[in-house]
Amino acid sequence: MRKLTLTLMGLALSYIASGQDFNANIQTARQSYSSGNLEGSRFAMQQMLQELDIISGKETLKILPETLGGLNAKIAEDEVSGAAGFAGAVIHREYEAGDKKASLEIISNSPLISSINAILALPFLGTGSNGDQKVIKVDGYKALIQRGSDTANPVYEIQVPLGSALITVKTENYADDIIKLANSIPVALIAQKLN
Repeated sequence: MRKLTLTLMGLALSYIASGQDFNANIQTARQSYSSGNLEGSRFAMQQMLQELDIISGKETLKILPETLGGLNAKIAEDEVSGAAGFAGAVIHREYEAGDKKASLEIISNSPLISSINAILALPFLGTGSNGDQKVIKVDGYKALIQRGSDTANPVYEIQVPLGSALITVKTENYADDIIKLANSIPVALIAQKLN
């Protein structure tokens, strides 16, 4: 247990050289562990890992495109938050041009990965009962695309699983080539940052 704790702390230190909260959590984890308070040590390490998720989320935002299928990023509204308990970090960016909108959301350690991968692995499930969804490739990765039933206002959702992370793109009023839009996302670079 002690080796694991020290290894986790060493890995965390190699990712970040500074940060008051991070260093404070390391100190708290060490003190709690030394005094036999394993629960306190575990909590402090969870806080460190959540902080690492947020830092990697902020780094991921830097590689996201400023335009997506002709839509401009609303960078001032970018968000990165920790999803304590059920996932790692949630990274969110909005795109817009007139009434056309898209949102890009990336969840590290997503709980939905296994269900998306099951659909992608079984071709007959990937087509949907009425042809409203299909399996596609986005930057070389298998993805699931779903089309909403409203033909007046086209709505699409694309989900790309990357190891333990999930990229979701949702569009509204976007009748252009949705697969071309999805392929402008640097999926391979995102995978490198998060996995």
